[in-house]
This record gives sequence, structure tokens and C-alpha cells, in this order.
Amino acid sequence: MSKLFKRTKILATIGPATNSAEKIEEIIMAGVNGCRLNCPHGSNEERDQQIKWIRAAAKKKGKSVAILQDLQGPKIRLGFLKDNRLDLRAGDEVILESKEFEHDGGLTVPVQYNLADKVKVGEPLSMFDGKIKSIVTDIISETAIKIEVSNDGFIMSKKGLNLPETDFGGDILTAKDMADIEYGANCDYDYVSLSFVQSVNDILKLKQVLLSYGSNAKVIAKIETKKAIEDEKKLEEIVKASDGIMVARGDMAVEAGAEVVPIIQRKLIAMCRANAKLCIVATQMLGSMVDNPEPTRAEVSDVATAVVQGADAVMLSDETANGKYPLETVMEMKKVILYTQNHSKIAPIAQLPVGEKSEIYDAISSAAARLAERIEADIIICQTASGATAKTMAAQRPNLPIVSVTANPRVANQLALIYANSAFVRPYSEDFGINLVKELKESEYLRTKEDQKDLLTVIVSGDKDKVGTDTIKVRQI
Repeated sequence: MSKLFKRTKILATIGPATNSAEKIEEIIMAGVNGCRLNCPHGSNEERDQQIKWIRAAAKKKGKSVAILQDLQGPKIRLGFLKDNRLDLRAGDEVILESKEFEHDGGLTVPVQYNLADKVKVGEPLSMFDGKIKSIVTDIISETAIKIEVSNDGFIMSKKGLNLPETDFGGDILTAKDMADIEYGANCDYDYVSLSFVQSVNDILKLKQVLLSYGSNAKVIAKIETKKAIEDEKKLEEIVKASDGIMVARGDMAVEAGAEVVPIIQRKLIAMCRANAKLCIVATQMLGSMVDNPEPTRAEVSDVATAVVQGADAVMLSDETANGKYPLETVMEMKKVILYTQNHSKIAPIAQLPVGEKSEIYDAISSAAARLAERIEADIIICQTASGATAKTMAAQRPNLPIVSVTANPRVANQLALIYANSAFVRPYSEDFGINLVKELKESEYLRTKEDQKDLLTVIVSGDKDKVGTDTIKVRQI
């Protein structure tokens, strides 16, 4: 088959650099499979408009595109500082005060979260992406704490704080998050990601909240805290309870140390693959392209590494939200993905993938993937109602494209971020997978090779009203 399918997907953040119908259409046409709308920035009205633009661009391309609502979580930020800057020296004693007041340039600094009932004396606290290190020395009131600064530097308004050893006791859904969830439940979101997850209870709580608002969005756990990764058993519990994981490498590096990130990334990708869960690798993948038209060699290697490890998706943050070259960044990332997947095999994992549905689904998916490789099939077709068949098939990491067809638009959008899946919505019939391939051939979306008339196809299907997935067929289409 001459059509090159990008098996590792691209998730792009929408921001000022892409905040128009034209820009969103450009990046989707260039290869973006999902769009991230970041709740800390922008208004609900802006996100409503962005969702309309995304859906219109996806319809024009004729494919499904996922939309992810990224909750802020307890991302603790400084308030507004006088002249937007405060110089600090090692040994300075700074008071972080959560009560509203106007900063006068002194060492009593506004913070947008009450830390007094969370932190303990002796715990570390860093500010401004780890540029300023400090230790908590006193809880001086019900709304303020005192810290001692460990190094020279400066802080700026609205910069973030990290507290790697502080236990938030399950209190990670803030009032802003709850408002965003309530509003978002009536929006067209396919995924909701939760920031600063510390335990499986955080995920279970979010799922309950979404259910109470009638949302059918899937939940992504952002792994970025020291608490989440310090116990491998608890980390796997988070993976199993979630619908997917985001390896949020920026805050993870500040909270746990940069040297930890590559190992945790590899471990999380393997866990997600073993449990048939979505895995997204995020933060600074092509960070230099915020200001430059080409990536560094290290960044290219970083993207390629995620592809070889078997990540479902790689994410662009500032590169497409605020960068000078959003379209070029997407094109560069796609080029790296395609070259890597066509010149390197996916790294194996130690265990067979196990999905959520049943052993039957897992066994059929495994058999279909092996069959497709054995007969050198061109494509795998998944006829799916819930998306489970397509996800368990993707967990096998077959070395060929998966075309999924479903009657449910939400399922198709969610599958847009799943490894190797190209998802389409068509009315259900027993042969809607075969009919779709015929349609895609006629439109030349799928093209046979010059010496080939038909596509050798492995079809995985079942009776949606009975046992679900139970059939494998081989067809020349």
C-alpha cells in the first residue's frame, strides 16, 4: 500500500499562535491528530470557538480528530509582583501569603493557593520552574508560610511553584477545575486530563465527577509529581484506573529530578502498552522551534526515541501554542515519526498486552496482528462499537496501519490518538469495514502499489448486539 500512515500520533496545543480557523486547519491538514485546549489560559468563549474550528477542519480532512481538555489542577502560582520581578539572594526569608494584597516590592509575596494547611516545616519548595530553591521554615498563620531561599536569582509574576514532598491529600481538583469540568461537560471534549495526579483516588474522583455531569470523556492522568512515581505498584494502579497517561516531563523534572525523566518515560510507555492504555509523551519535544525554524539534533532524537518505545502520541506545547513556526513544527515532527517508524522496529515489552474488555478480545487481537504480519497484509480493519477492539489491536503494535470504523462519533474521535488508528464514522452494518475500504480506495485515500490490484486485508469484527469481537476474516479488497 503506497499510502504512508503515521502510526505515532501528534497532539498539538492550541494557543495564540494557532488561534484561528486557518491556522487550526493548517496544522490538522499537516498531520495533527488531536488538539489540546489548556484550561489555565483563555476563556470558555475562546474554547467554544476553537472546538468549532477543530471540528470543521477535521470534517474537511475527512478524518476524526481528538480534543483534550487539560485541567490546571493544583498548579500553584505566584500572584502579581511589583514591576513583575523580585530579586532574591541565598538566605532571604520570604513569606508566601495567600490572602489578597498588593505586593510592595518586599519579601512578603502573594501566592494563589493557601499552602499553610498543606506543607510541613522542612519540605522543599521551588519557584519559577525550579530556578529558585527553598525550604519551608515556618507556618506563620492560617494563610501564610515562611521559606528560606537557597540560591541567588529572581522570580516573576504568575510563575509556578513545585512542592515535590508535599502531600495534597487527594485535594487536587481545585474550584477552577470543578468550574471547568462543569462547563466542559456540555462541550465537545473527547478527553479530560488531570494535572499533578498523586494517587489512583485522584483519577477515581475525577471519573465520578465527570459521570455526575453526564460527560463521556475519557480520563488522562498527567504523571508529573514525585508522589505518583515513588512507588511502582501505585503508579501501575494509576495507569490501570485511567484511560491514558501523559508523561508530563516538565514538572516531573522539577519535582523528581531531570535524571529521573527518561527512565519514568520508558517505564510508563511499557505499562500503558501492557494494559492497552493511551500513552502521550509531552513537554519540550521540539522546544527550540518556538523561536527557530529547525529543531536541534537532540530534539529529533527525543521524538524518535518516543516512537521506538511505542508511545501512542507525542505532544507539542509552546511550539504550537506560542511559537513562531507552528506549522513547520508539526511538519518536522511528522517527518521524524515517519522516518523512524519505517526504519526501526518498536521496542518489545516483557508481557502480552491485557485490555479491559476480556481475554477473548486480547486473544483475538493478538491472533489478528500475528496473522497480518505472517501473510504480509496491507491493512487491519477494526469494526468497533466501543473502541475496545481497536485499542487492544493497537496495543499489539502491529507494523501496519489500522483503519477503525464505528457508528459512534465520540469513539472515533477518541481513537484518533490511539496508536496506528485512522478512525472513521459510518452507519453500522455487518460489512461496514469492507465498504469503508472500498470507499477509501475509490477516493484514493488508500492506494494499492503499482504491481498490486487489491489490498490484502485482515478484518476484526463481531456482532455488536451479542458477544462483541469474535471474528477474524482475510479478504482481498
